[in-house]
Amino acid sequence: MRKALITGVSGQDGSYLAEYLLTKGYAVHGMVRHNSAGSYGWATQIEAKSIEKGQLTLHVGDLLDYGSLDRLVRLVEPDEVYNLAGQSHVGHSFELAEYTASATGLGALKLLEVIRNYNRGIRIYQSGSSEMFGNSATQTQDESTPFSPQSPYAVAKVYAHQSVLQYRNSYGIHASNGILFNHESPRRSPDFVTRKVTKAVAEIIAGSRNNLTLGNLSASRDWGYAPEYVAAMHMMLQRDEPNDFVIATGITHTVEELVQVAFGLVGLTWRDYVLSDSALYRPSEVHRLCGNAEKAHDLLGWRPQTSFEELIAHMLNADLERAGVSMRVSSSTLRS
Repeated sequence: MRKALITGVSGQDGSYLAEYLLTKGYAVHGMVRHNSAGSYGWATQIEAKSIEKGQLTLHVGDLLDYGSLDRLVRLVEPDEVYNLAGQSHVGHSFELAEYTASATGLGALKLLEVIRNYNRGIRIYQSGSSEMFGNSATQTQDESTPFSPQSPYAVAKVYAHQSVLQYRNSYGIHASNGILFNHESPRRSPDFVTRKVTKAVAEIIAGSRNNLTLGNLSASRDWGYAPEYVAAMHMMLQRDEPNDFVIATGITHTVEELVQVAFGLVGLTWRDYVLSDSALYRPSEVHRLCGNAEKAHDLLGWRPQTSFEELIAHMLNADLERAGVSMRVSSSTLRS
């Protein structure tokens, strides 16, 4: 039985990856940060069900603490490590710049050092971000597009990305970077705009709120479905040689289009409910990101399957259920 260690297993990507690897017959170990509540998000639910699918074991550790990483890798003896942990919110990184640099940037370096010192045969995946491209001069971004980070989060991700390249080239470690464009799901935190919107729509239908205030409605992003993106992570580590891959749909939508679809799914006109407040703009805005995933198509055989409208409908149905609303929506209603 192959063994995988996932940092950030309690988050959106980590929980979907854990479930995916369990279906592949892996023994999955997840690293979580200690908290007094003793509950670790989605990972707790998956752990409770994992007896039916395989094995998931949670361990306490922290990317800020080299000792805990070293201890955990030696304990688990993984074949593969997936680094999905760190401070992952672009907006919050402006307020938590030093923490973001330490957890998101230096945390990746510490993991690479652990592997270099313990077992260079361990394969490691580093989760990158389209935010590293910033306000790119190109219409689409691929693996050769220059980075132009516009936030502390993006700067930290660039540092982690370059660290992977250095350890791969200097020490022969099988380390791959996934440059993932925005990917969403019902497990996305409400801090992120897609889930903020679908949660608000559900609450408006439930009668528990009246409107929604957002920042820049013209920002344009390439949004995909998270469970499909974690499959690409696994594909990268099955290759004989490590490499770097952009994972994206190649299609962009503005935040305005996002709210138009979400409100349209429940028969509402978004302009009656949505306000834009410039106070919510970021100190440095990234206006448009669109990925070119041809390399992943050709070398991994990976392609996105879920449309933007299907994604939003899926998220909205989950939030309607959470809000106690029996209504269910379908993306087909937008095309009728």
